[in-house]
Amino acid sequence: MYGLTALELARIQFGFTVSFHILFPAITIGLACFLAFLEARWLYTKDTVYRTLYQFWIKIFALNFGMGVVSGLVMAYEFGTNWSGFSQFAGSVTGPLLTYEVLTAFFLEAGFLGVMLFGWNRVGPGLHFFSTVMVALGTMISSTWILASNSWMHTPAGYVIVAGKVVPTDWLEVIFNPSFPYRLAHMVIAALLSTALFVAASSAWQLLHDRAVPAARKMLSMALWMVLIAAPIQAVVGDAHGLNTLEHQPAKIAAMEGHWNTAAKDDKGGFPLIVFGIPDMEREETRYAIEIPRLGSLILTHSLDGQIRGLKDFPKEDRPNATVLFFTFRTMVGLGVAMILFGLLGWVLRRNGALYRSKAFLRLAVLMGPAGLIALLAGWMTTEIGRQPWVVYGLLRTHDAVSAHAAGPVALSLALFVVIYFVCFGVGIRYMLKLASAGPAPDAHPHEEPSYGPGSVVPAAIAAASTPNPMAPHGQRES
Repeated sequence: MYGLTALELARIQFGFTVSFHILFPAITIGLACFLAFLEARWLYTKDTVYRTLYQFWIKIFALNFGMGVVSGLVMAYEFGTNWSGFSQFAGSVTGPLLTYEVLTAFFLEAGFLGVMLFGWNRVGPGLHFFSTVMVALGTMISSTWILASNSWMHTPAGYVIVAGKVVPTDWLEVIFNPSFPYRLAHMVIAALLSTALFVAASSAWQLLHDRAVPAARKMLSMALWMVLIAAPIQAVVGDAHGLNTLEHQPAKIAAMEGHWNTAAKDDKGGFPLIVFGIPDMEREETRYAIEIPRLGSLILTHSLDGQIRGLKDFPKEDRPNATVLFFTFRTMVGLGVAMILFGLLGWVLRRNGALYRSKAFLRLAVLMGPAGLIALLAGWMTTEIGRQPWVVYGLLRTHDAVSAHAAGPVALSLALFVVIYFVCFGVGIRYMLKLASAGPAPDAHPHEEPSYGPGSVVPAAIAAASTPNPMAPHGQRES
């Protein structure tokens, strides 16, 4: 296919399938936590708006969860079909970690998902809420094992190599490898931000079209609080993650910054932040560079005269593609800054009482809807392309990990994947967006509490905490 080798096609295939897949777990993690919060608020306040929102978003969660499971199964097979060299070399580490994910997270989610989806009128409120929390916990546990496996590939620890294969010697070191805490925190916050922006876009769309105003206002408010809080925290976590990457993968940092030369030891001038440019791998320079003096040192080393190694310090065969990394990294950072500003703007409008009236802001919220997922994809590309030319950093090169296939079969399977993914997941995503834009259905019985099953009652603690408030509209209660 277009003169590409089997290695290049295998990389494209895995990149394509994982790019589709990573979107669904991110929304699943965020929506599971959102649903747990909504049900907790419903049980505590008896405000029917929370129940309406729960019943609205659980449909989108179920659809997204299903697409995430299906798209994830494909990658498990690709490890054996396209990357047998990697499986043979590091399977003793990655195999058990993925097995632990199935035994803990997948079984936990599968055990309680049915109750969560279909048990609202069949089980008691405590059991249903417990099921929702367990599904949310399962998504977190799943991300923990997946990130442990992926992080080990970037910063391997707790192993020895025997007969050309990795043998684990300390599982705590394997799991809690040097980059794991930063990657886990960065990914989970990215999932929460992506979901918050998705929820904000859905509610803003409904407000622009005068649909379900009370519910839309409530979820817009909650989503904007999440963006306001999580976006700055993500910036701090990202900075710590960058320092960790500088320590363990300095070539990646040099490529991300388009930084080619290491200053002499007596040069105390620091290095600039290149805001824009075009890194040229052949000419070993960043063309058309627009720089801010010494800001690169301040950001990356927290010192105005700090230095990092330039790409020329690394052999050519060990350098990641600076041209790609330079732009994916700036896409992620630029969207992160936009999220912080978006959250601050929402806070200002909230204080001025114009949050729900500003058409311009609501349109901006709709436009920001995919920003979290785009930033997540850009960050994933930065992380994984920046690891090249290694699959297991410093231990196994990518060309040694690929299976011994001819280019033809890989090209055929790639073409089939592209067609099937765009048809199947395209339909699913379109339907999910249709649900999100339609908004929650008006509550036909705003005063009626849901039935949790024959003879079930709301626990006394919840009932006692929910005293009637004669000033609340529509007979709602508040604690």
